[in-house]
Amino acid sequence: MPKRGSFWAWFWVVLTALYFFVPLYATFQYSLQAKRGTLSFTAYNNVLQSPDFAKSFSLSLQTAVITIIVSTLLIVPTAYWVQLKIPRARSLIEFFTLLPFVIPAVVLVFGLIRAYNGTGLTDSSNGIYMIMVGAYVTLSFPYVYRSVDNGLQSIKVRTLTEAAQSLGAGWFTILFKVIFPNVWVSIINGAFITFAIVMGEFTIASLLSQRTFGPYLYQLSSSKVYEPSALSILSLALTWLCIALIQLLGRRSGKSRATVF
Repeated sequence: MPKRGSFWAWFWVVLTALYFFVPLYATFQYSLQAKRGTLSFTAYNNVLQSPDFAKSFSLSLQTAVITIIVSTLLIVPTAYWVQLKIPRARSLIEFFTLLPFVIPAVVLVFGLIRAYNGTGLTDSSNGIYMIMVGAYVTLSFPYVYRSVDNGLQSIKVRTLTEAAQSLGAGWFTILFKVIFPNVWVSIINGAFITFAIVMGEFTIASLLSQRTFGPYLYQLSSSKVYEPSALSILSLALTWLCIALIQLLGRRSGKSRATVF
């Protein structure tokens, strides 16, 4: 019986891996066919030599980092306060976390433009960029909040708070020196999903006329043949590399905070 169970477990693992890697292999092989009759990295060279690639990727990378920081600073204190002071409101907050799944991105971005029309946010490029960041924070809300909320439920929030208060710690110290280090893994997990969402998002950036990575990939696919496939492979590799760096930095920062604490 255990052997049969292990067989089916490995069967589904292999099937899932094939479902994921076979399209990647086909895309990679197609990207090498820029020169007829031979396999070459011509499409990759064309992509890497384009200045728009570096600009769009760096802008998306910057936006992803800002979104992660803003989401963390907003959601961690909110989830902590709800669990500590108003636990009955958790069901209401969880309902709000479902709204980004129900409201389409097109409706969200037009609602933001309509709400802030005529203000300083819509009169400058920096203001439009802030609207885009706010939209991304909204999209990341379900993932970051649920990850942080699960992390807070796994620790004794009230006990830690009372112990810190008995030692004379204020709310700022409790939040950043007690709560943050204990839910750091949950924050990193939410950051992974947020990073992937921002790097691949197209609708909001396109409607707000922002030259991020998603619109650049769409524009390239409408004018080139092999370069979009090469760009897809490069974007996947760079995204996973950045996620690995986030995890590495998160582990080191978490260890250093725990040591200081």
